[in-house]
Amino acid sequence: MKKNATILLTGAAGFIGSYLLGYLNEQGYENIILSDDFSREDKFPNWKNKKYTRIINRDALFQRLNAEFIRLDFVFHLGARTDTTEFDYSVLERLNLEYSKKIWQYCASHKVPLVYASSAATYGAGELGYKDDEELVDDLQPLNPYGVSKNEFDKWVLSQPGSKQPDGWAGLKFFNVYGPNEYHKGRMASVILHAFRQIQSGGQVKLFRSHRPDFKDGEQLRDFIYVKDVAAVCTWLMDHLPGGGIYNLGTGKARSFNDQVKAIFSSLSLTPDIEYIDTPEDIRDKYQYFTEADMDKLREAGYNQPFTSLEDGVADYVTNYLSKTAYF
Repeated sequence: MKKNATILLTGAAGFIGSYLLGYLNEQGYENIILSDDFSREDKFPNWKNKKYTRIINRDALFQRLNAEFIRLDFVFHLGARTDTTEFDYSVLERLNLEYSKKIWQYCASHKVPLVYASSAATYGAGELGYKDDEELVDDLQPLNPYGVSKNEFDKWVLSQPGSKQPDGWAGLKFFNVYGPNEYHKGRMASVILHAFRQIQSGGQVKLFRSHRPDFKDGEQLRDFIYVKDVAAVCTWLMDHLPGGGIYNLGTGKARSFNDQVKAIFSSLSLTPDIEYIDTPEDIRDKYQYFTEADMDKLREAGYNQPFTSLEDGVADYVTNYLSKTAYF
């Protein structure tokens, strides 16, 4: 993709979107249109020092694109309501499903390549595994409304005929992403951010105990991926976009929450001190005990860069960002 390409980035004020914006700037891309709800002041530091051409509120996006005859060369659609404890499906349906359909339809009608964010939450408890096989999408059973909204969009995308598809597209099922620019996320921030703050305030980290006999406390397993790797894959796809497909985006290696927290203590040169507490009842029956991305499909598509190890990612995040309350 040429460096002067016009790129639309939705979700640009959020965690992954703002990191991708900074990463694109580092790669020489500055002709970027940002779209999001920019009303939250706590998100302002995420994007204020980045390079871009204009910002457009998400509710005015399509009117502005059409009225100003803006020609896009690429779209990253990362905007979404990502709260896994949001149980009002109408909110998720509007922001994650219907809005995403409009993005897709715009890209299809204008023949603009598209990369959009799906989620590993679509896999539910993993009854069918974690392979990005599009034949399985209709049978997946997400555990919460957020996962349902993401899976409904994946299902809709796969039902679209070739004549109604963008000029190349990919849906990325993000696994457990962590890294800079998530300060605003509150309860939905990564365990690393919460654990770091707990260490700062009291020296001890609280983790959810296991409520299943087959998992020891703190040994629940997730595929943790550093946001830098997410940005690297997204950027790579601008030059290697397939005709269309849904891809996992994790590391391919599940690690425990104990491993993650011990890496934080190690980065701070402290002895681990962990207490296990009950998982809140409102999410207990919707809690994923194991996720691990099958990464064969993306590798077969040609992406051959290594993923950051959990220890290296945590060390970078803690040392260069959390310890300084710094943004990327």
